Amino acid sequence: MWGKKDNKMGFTAGSITLISKSTEVVGDIHFSGNLEVEGRVKGNIIAEDGSDARVRVQDKGVVEGEICVPTVVINGHIKGDVHSSKHVELAAKAMVQGNVHYHMIEMVKGSQVNGNLVYSGADNKRQPVKPEKPEIKPPTAGAEGEPPSSTIAS
Repeated sequence: MWGKKDNKMGFTAGSITLISKSTEVVGDIHFSGNLEVEGRVKGNIIAEDGSDARVRVQDKGVVEGEICVPTVVINGHIKGDVHSSKHVELAAKAMVQGNVHYHMIEMVKGSQVNGNLVYSGADNKRQPVKPEKPEIKPPTAGAEGEPPSSTIAS
């Protein structure tokens, strides 16, 4: 009863940063420790991959950008990809519009992901995804009087 507390998803050692419900942050946030988002963030949230950093997006919290944090707890709205090297928890009111890259994931009934769930083993580091560009071939001359045509190789 009064023994050690299980601190799997509790606060990590270090500072706590709060973005309150009436606050909007525009720009990227680089942090360590704990970040609590009750307001709105328009930008990326980034913590060092090997750290014990944790971000928690509350039920009224909104993040419009990518989250790259080892431990992520979401109960709000995310418009962007989530990258976690340790643990992702999607609570009942979580809505993610983007891909979730995880090592371990916990989803509660009612949470939504409008994107892909991508397992990243312990050895995999976050890799930025570059969209493939189609190869464009130079125009070829057509028959006399016809304009040159160009083709796109797939």
